[in-house]
Amino acid sequence: MKAILTSSLGGQVKTDGKRLPAKLPETNGLLKSINDAWKNDSKVMIISGSPEYYDKNDSVLFCLKGAFSLSNLSASEVLMCDGRNKEIIERLPEMDVLILAGGHVPTQNSFMKTIGLKERLQAWDGLLIAWSAGSMNCAEMVYAGPELPGEAIDPEFQRWISGLGITKINIFPHFEALKNEMLDGMRLIEDITYPDSIGHEIIALNNGSFIVLDNGTDTLYGEAYSIKDGQQKQICTDDKWIRL
Repeated sequence: MKAILTSSLGGQVKTDGKRLPAKLPETNGLLKSINDAWKNDSKVMIISGSPEYYDKNDSVLFCLKGAFSLSNLSASEVLMCDGRNKEIIERLPEMDVLILAGGHVPTQNSFMKTIGLKERLQAWDGLLIAWSAGSMNCAEMVYAGPELPGEAIDPEFQRWISGLGITKINIFPHFEALKNEMLDGMRLIEDITYPDSIGHEIIALNNGSFIVLDNGTDTLYGEAYSIKDGQQKQICTDDKWIRL
């Protein structure tokens, strides 16, 4: 399996309040990396990050179908797996591409366990593409940092949960947009993420940055930061790449 874990996959633009398809971003070589691994007439399955939000899922499906066409990625079939049709996960062996969508990390994580995704991936050898929550849930032990009001102050909220086990890398997406955010009266990065990083490394990605997992080699492209033991340092810049 080859995996491309992004902060944001793009593929849509909002015009007059409506989301429409757009070409996938070429920033830091993302589209080229996808194109190089994409088979002609691929069969594609998307795993929802919000399995009960059907209107949102329909919009994601519509936009990605159009985005593939605009990006010269030929697809013979594109399916959305959500709460309406969990049984289509049985068709995973047919799929050339599996896409893990963004959403609420624990919610998607629970859905992945319901459909037995981790076990099914053991025998699957296609192209996996993920963004945001989907990328986060690829970790062996997922950092499900608080994101909704109340989660940061809830003593029962689990910040570390078992994931798909595709990588040991913990991803924090959308870093440039979230680095100054507040949650439950606390600074999201300094007051929440830094303490959670004690004994762990979290890789914070800007939108436009991504990690490629290929045959045991992990390569990071674009601006990114390492948050570890309460400290933050930049490890890569746009138009550059490093091995992790």
